[in-house]
Amino acid sequence: MADLDGDATPFADLVREALTPDGMTYRKLAERMVDPETGYVISSSTVFKVAKGQAIRVERKVIRAFAAGLDLPMRNVQLAAAAEYIGLVADDPLRASTQEATVVVAHVPGLAAEDMPKVREVLAQFASGDGPAPDEGRSGS
Repeated sequence: MADLDGDATPFADLVREALTPDGMTYRKLAERMVDPETGYVISSSTVFKVAKGQAIRVERKVIRAFAAGLDLPMRNVQLAAAAEYIGLVADDPLRASTQEATVVVAHVPGLAAEDMPKVREVLAQFASGDGPAPDEGRSGS
């Protein structure tokens, strides 16, 4: 679904999907949205705003609470909020993730793997062991 500007609303889509079961309300869904780390609770009006594609103040405790209430991994909720609110897509367009490591590339919408040859080159270097270590080049402690 898209908002009035024609932009994707993946975060809102997650909330709308959670509201689809018969009898689910904004209030019932909000009651499940509690940050397990801080106890922060999402209000039903915030759930309503997100479902309608309106902007909210995004903080870690808010994303953790939405993840808990939606019963989704936090990473999924983070990626959906980033795509909706700041216009970045974060995914693995090169299908470089393995069971041992997840590769996430943040990019503007519409880019495909073939549009990212430099990213492919860097990932290939790291995978081969020929590239610098991730912390190499940082100033010392």
